Amino acid sequence: MARGYWIASVDVHDPEAYRRYIAANAVAFAKFGARFLVRGGESRLQEGSVRSRSVVLEFPSYQDALDCYDSPEYQEAKALRLPHSDGDLVIVEGYDGPQPGN
Repeated sequence: MARGYWIASVDVHDPEAYRRYIAANAVAFAKFGARFLVRGGESRLQEGSVRSRSVVLEFPSYQDALDCYDSPEYQEAKALRLPHSDGDLVIVEGYDGPQPGN
């Protein structure tokens, strides 16, 4: 079964208020087995455009990634995020096929 991923790009307007979202989203992420692969950090734009903060979360399955987003726990956290940031979020299914060189 392919893993699921959230790929987010966010501009935070009020870092102090955004911290409440970070604390609240931990409940949903723990419930659905999410693991941060990227959480901010240094980056360099190579092509296109990007927001100031990039985040990638990995879930045990694509369905877990979808269910987490739709969960009451995440929707509660999301309500804390929306007034204090602008962002883009895509939920994608991981790739389980052959890798280069295999």
